[in-house]
Amino acid sequence: MNPSCTQSEMEARLVRYAELRPCTTAFIDTRTPGNQKENFTIIGPGVAENPEQHVHIDIPHGFNIGGVRQEPHCVNSQHSHETAEVFIVQNSRWAFRWGVDAEEGEVTAGPGDVISIPTRMFRGFENIGGERGYMCSVLGGDDPGRVTWAPAVLETAREHGLVLLANGQLIDTGKGETVPAGAEVMPPTTQEDIDSMRKLSHEDMLGCVFSADDCEPRTAGAASALGRLEGAAETPVIGAANPAEDIPAGRMAWPHGFHLRRVDMQPGAAVPLHQREEEEVIYLYEGALDVEWDGGRLQLHRGDVLTVPIGLPRRYGNTADEAVTAYIVR
Repeated sequence: MNPSCTQSEMEARLVRYAELRPCTTAFIDTRTPGNQKENFTIIGPGVAENPEQHVHIDIPHGFNIGGVRQEPHCVNSQHSHETAEVFIVQNSRWAFRWGVDAEEGEVTAGPGDVISIPTRMFRGFENIGGERGYMCSVLGGDDPGRVTWAPAVLETAREHGLVLLANGQLIDTGKGETVPAGAEVMPPTTQEDIDSMRKLSHEDMLGCVFSADDCEPRTAGAASALGRLEGAAETPVIGAANPAEDIPAGRMAWPHGFHLRRVDMQPGAAVPLHQREEEEVIYLYEGALDVEWDGGRLQLHRGDVLTVPIGLPRRYGNTADEAVTAYIVR
């Protein structure tokens, strides 16, 4: 029996870009000069250190969806993650630097590009474009763990009144907050921690970038949700091959805990009624995408995120005059 979903239930699974609620104090580097940024937790709790960070959708998916928005020259400090961290660039241009002091290398990414940064490696990024920029992020796991900060980040934060506890909670002494009695302060990152991090070459990191400029969308196979439809194509970005859907491995084929594919639809293209056995998250990069099901209809716009329930029959269509590009996380 197929599940059903009312209009209001689906609307509760849609997060409009224009309605995103940012947190400007999500992490310990929030007061570091040049590091002011907006963080978003769209699906799942993410890795924010501020318990006041707003979570838009708390349904477990096996991965987290978030976002970051930064002004030109704003820097995100060097840190490391325990699970996969993937960014989809919405606009502006970004420099990603790795190494404990951002000294080991740099790659850049622009609109439509995707970068998957390996676990256990210090990384940071800067908006090097001329406009306020936004990136959608995907983190592996329902609980992606905590961030490990480079030593200089923790030292600078303390100089600005911020203290990180061992449980991941951020204490802002500038607001009069105090370390709770008996609480353990996060110990400093040691040289042993630093030495245990991955060391990647520039060539290695280039292999972690999917360039929109090099995208060659292919019509999906007959067993795919897209079928062999004129004007609709699916490109694998992250994840292993799926012979059942006639989809080869993505550029980043190593395990992430999720798959990422790019879907392009020309004006007038449509995907007929179909369903999937896993929750499917749509991040609309550009255009206007119609989503219909027995119970209602929604139209997604640039930057919107929709999570579709497991097993729900749905149709996708592009009734606008411009092409649609969406990134799909499953």
